[in-house]
Amino acid sequence: MPATLTSILIVAADSGPPLRECVVRALASSVAVELIVVDNASRDGVPQALARANEHDERLRVIYNRANIGFGPAVNVGARLARGDTLLILNPDCLLEKDTLARMLDVLHTKPDAGVVGAVVCDAGGTPDPASRRRDPLLRRSLNAMSGRAKREGKNARYEGIDVPGPIPQEPIEVENVSGALMLLRRAVFERLHGFDDRYFLHCEDLDLCRRVRDSGCTVWLAGNVRVLHAKGGSSAHRPVFVSYHKHRGMWRWFRKFDPVAHKPAMRALVACGIASHFIATAPLLWLRRRRHP
Repeated sequence: MPATLTSILIVAADSGPPLRECVVRALASSVAVELIVVDNASRDGVPQALARANEHDERLRVIYNRANIGFGPAVNVGARLARGDTLLILNPDCLLEKDTLARMLDVLHTKPDAGVVGAVVCDAGGTPDPASRRRDPLLRRSLNAMSGRAKREGKNARYEGIDVPGPIPQEPIEVENVSGALMLLRRAVFERLHGFDDRYFLHCEDLDLCRRVRDSGCTVWLAGNVRVLHAKGGSSAHRPVFVSYHKHRGMWRWFRKFDPVAHKPAMRALVACGIASHFIATAPLLWLRRRRHP
């Protein structure tokens, strides 16, 4: 594998103590890295503390935004300052092992047409998150998943849902999408696509980027033998309604951009009503749950 510098981009937004361990683990990588933390106006003081604790380590830079500009836009800010040939987008609640990045780079460099490589993100018990490999959330797939028909996918392919069933192979596999919690990209590909779509604030921007990578002629790969602990929660656990709103908003934008049925005005209106109704129905439950478990 050729010697390269990888720029690790972490977006912080009141991410709390997990950000500290995330940074320590990332800097301990067995390959050359620089680490750029882009802070979206956090009030927890952690990014500032990290900057002070690592003031003599030239590999770490902390960039401060005056407001929370969103995940994708913040990654784009960090990418413009990056010096690496490859970019690793890393959530602040993901914990790398020393060889995680090296193993992902092996996949990237052995697949000449690869534009993105992901890893299997797992919970504390080692259970893989289905988001590690997802299909495009086309309307028909979403309806299959919501109605339960996706459970019959093994018998009839027309019932396929968004999640890919079955265990994840312990080898690199080509997929439609990988989790935005951990994405390794060739910098040239990222720049050619102008990075993340700034019109997403939070959620679905990773699906958008993977789709555009594939549309550009490159491929998306999952390093099935690379497992990474993803604690989940962090900056979003205390703002469930806020996160849910932007998730639904991101779903609507992805649908309008990529789903062929979105060209039909009646279907656009129906989907818009469905997404809005789902948010309105679930937001009070999320709010109550947050109130009961602060």
